[in-house]
Amino acid sequence: MKTSALLSSALALTLASPLVMAHKEGDFIVRAGAAVVAPQDDSSAVRVNGSAVPGSKATIDNNTQLGLTLSYMLTDHIGIELLAATPFKHQVKVSGVAPGIDGRLAEFKHLPPTLSLQYFPLAPDSKWQPYIGAGINYTRFFDEGFSRAQRANGFSSLELDESWGLSLQLGTDYMITDRLMVNAALWYVDIDTTATARLGTSKVAVDVDVAPWVFMVGLGYRF
Repeated sequence: MKTSALLSSALALTLASPLVMAHKEGDFIVRAGAAVVAPQDDSSAVRVNGSAVPGSKATIDNNTQLGLTLSYMLTDHIGIELLAATPFKHQVKVSGVAPGIDGRLAEFKHLPPTLSLQYFPLAPDSKWQPYIGAGINYTRFFDEGFSRAQRANGFSSLELDESWGLSLQLGTDYMITDRLMVNAALWYVDIDTTATARLGTSKVAVDVDVAPWVFMVGLGYRF
């Protein structure tokens, strides 16, 4: 009888005090997963000594790295998040410039830290926690270099300007336990840069509106 009474009391207490499954004011949330940067590049024509080469353009391929985010819940519904990652590495191709030059041109790495203010519309005890966000991005480019074939063609001194721009975000967490969650997130980031280089004694430049979609799927943990 005592055992039955204890079990009944425990069950009643559990039903009366449901486990908090989601985010609340003061929580830190760390998320990690596979992050894909997919540039929606739109470049100007390649310029040689200031003169545009008609029909020429540059394109940038996708890359996947480890994505990391750290969030802090300012209230039960408002959070602030920093997006970071291991360095992304991209190849640059050009077309319409000249035979022997068209094709793979160069490669570079970049880091795109992004700071976002987020809104979580659902109640704090919901297992599903969709959110929207908006913020600012800073992108620094480094390790720029031409392919061996393009160096043989006379290309040298590649540089990409740093970029500041706005970002938009959609995402959702699904709570597996009161601490562990599955996360999926999507960002649109306004990144644009000007690439400059030398081709022999000529100066080469091209403006690229990278404007990537960034996708991340992974796990998160709430502290």
